[in-house]
Amino acid sequence: MAEDILSPETLMIEESLEEWVMTKCENWRDHYESNYEERFEEYYRLWRGQWDPANTQRASERSRIVSPALQQAVESNVAELEEATFGRGKWFDISDDVNDKDSQDVMYLRQKLAEDFEKTKVRKAVAECLINSAVFGTGIGEIVLEEIKEMAPATEPIMGGELTAVGVNITDRVVVKLKPVLPQNFLIDPVATSVEDAMGVAIDEFVSSHSVELLQEQGVYNNVYVGTAAPDTDLEPDQDLTMYGDEKVRLTKYYGLVPSELLKSEGVDVETDSMYVEAVVVVANGGVLLKAEVNPYMMGDRPVVAFPWDVVPGRFWGRGVCEKGYNSQKALDTELRARIDALSLTVHPMLAIDATRLPRGAKPEVRPGKMILTNGDPREVLHPFNFGQVGQITFAQAQALQGMVQQATGAVDSAGIAGQINGEATAAGISMSLGAIIKRQKRTLINFQQSFLLPFVTKAAHRYMQFDPESYPVSDYKFNATSTLGIIAREYEVTQLVQLLQTMKQDSPIYPVLIQSIIDNMNLSNREELIASMEQASQPDPQQQQMAQMAQQAQMEFQQSQTAALMAQAAESQARAGKYAVETQLEPQEVEIKKIEAITRNLQAGDQDDKEFERRLRVAEIALKETELKDKKTVFEMKQKNAGQEAELLWSLMDDGEPEQPQARGPQGPRVGPAPAPPTNPREA
Repeated sequence: MAEDILSPETLMIEESLEEWVMTKCENWRDHYESNYEERFEEYYRLWRGQWDPANTQRASERSRIVSPALQQAVESNVAELEEATFGRGKWFDISDDVNDKDSQDVMYLRQKLAEDFEKTKVRKAVAECLINSAVFGTGIGEIVLEEIKEMAPATEPIMGGELTAVGVNITDRVVVKLKPVLPQNFLIDPVATSVEDAMGVAIDEFVSSHSVELLQEQGVYNNVYVGTAAPDTDLEPDQDLTMYGDEKVRLTKYYGLVPSELLKSEGVDVETDSMYVEAVVVVANGGVLLKAEVNPYMMGDRPVVAFPWDVVPGRFWGRGVCEKGYNSQKALDTELRARIDALSLTVHPMLAIDATRLPRGAKPEVRPGKMILTNGDPREVLHPFNFGQVGQITFAQAQALQGMVQQATGAVDSAGIAGQINGEATAAGISMSLGAIIKRQKRTLINFQQSFLLPFVTKAAHRYMQFDPESYPVSDYKFNATSTLGIIAREYEVTQLVQLLQTMKQDSPIYPVLIQSIIDNMNLSNREELIASMEQASQPDPQQQQMAQMAQQAQMEFQQSQTAALMAQAAESQARAGKYAVETQLEPQEVEIKKIEAITRNLQAGDQDDKEFERRLRVAEIALKETELKDKKTVFEMKQKNAGQEAELLWSLMDDGEPEQPQARGPQGPRVGPAPAPPTNPREA
């Protein structure tokens, strides 16, 4: 299918790969120059404070002053984002897999990446990209791979260990660097809104000849004759300087889609049948092909990251600080130049001279010690005058225009916004003003993190994994930005925390947490030490903790002993109650036994003794019943002991109505009934 659509006639097979790339780049450059170049150059001059004849607003302007309001706005916004990104030291983090219980690999990768970023000065490069974004509206960076030699001092024993040689260990390794790119050196598909969805991007700039020769020697570039480039001021970083024209090469690096047929014609092995292939093409001086290969990176991404300071819908180029404050800056410059031009007429004195009364050849100059010859009274010949005074309204107008610049850019310096931050408003008004400023900066910060910072860290980590797998574990990691708040936002937050701290007592559990938050937001040199000291102070003393544990254990043992004693007493009471219950159950049986024993004592066999036995048995039964009644009466009296006089009266009536019966004591206890008759024969006795 691709062969049918992309036929050799359509491609014009006589066109080479470098010609196809340069044609695309020239068309993209024409679009940039016709739409953005002039404005970007003016933004650059305003930020640098450079005057240009194109900046004049009136034909009579003589002053060339450029107000520093826009410079202050750019630097303030960039400094705020830099502080928010790098102010805490650790500016990125890595999230581990939830199922991975071992986090040592993540900690190692984070430390290793931070160490390599420090060596390659990534922070400096990111700061330069932020400045470009604030001035031109878009920050662009190229991810560059470079093979370096790491040298470290080392010692080595020689001569069997008798001597030690001091030298250097040299290790070859690949590092990743971030190279800021100016907008005049960057070309992109005009219909694209990002690097990823463009057909391709190109970096067109001048480089030193020796850098190309070194890469040719290493085999990275083709070993062909390059020569030197023709001068072109449009590609220079500063067009106002006289550029050095010798030993320079115009290098065009193209990253994007390339027709597969053109790559195959250059001998590149293409494994796909698609119409376009993601490739890297390097062209020198507009016509010398130095390199052409399929995208060599394992993730297939383009080594370019870019972000707009403020997004313009449907466009790649964003809206920067200079564009936001452009109109206010131009009005402020016009006001200041008009005032300075007026001062030259009002401050410096001028002379009106009667030319007919001056000597021939006289030069009427005004300077200290100058003598002017006149024909007649000098008071009549010479008359000093000036053109009035400068209006006081211009000072108020200039101050208002400066406030408009700050209002347009969202920048706040030590002077602040008049009437809102600088003491003329209430605390609520100051909070509202700072809140609005912080929201704007937070918006830009999030855009910078998601579009530039995190993609750069991710791509750099993938390149380290691909080209230095011994030092970097190959795995799928998720990178997070740890950027927080800038200086203004942190100071505002500290103020809020201090006000909240004043409403709490020192013994509150939240009090030390607020103290730690305040220290963490303050820009102190020993902040980490203070936080570590607070954490150490919050931890209990091991000796005191051990003593407290011993005291708690002793208290528990004492409570356990008391519980055991009470349980023993309860067990003893239960045993005693059981004993009483058993005795209560056995007592009727003992009474029966005693009754039988008393009845059967002194009885002999015979008819007379049988009758006596029956008589005694009846007497014993009556006595037992009487005893049982008395026991029930005693129990009832005990229950009704506290019932009152009515209960006592009732008991007295019961006692008076009950007949008395004679009692007799038997051999084993009390007996009820008449005494037995004396025996009539000796055997009964």
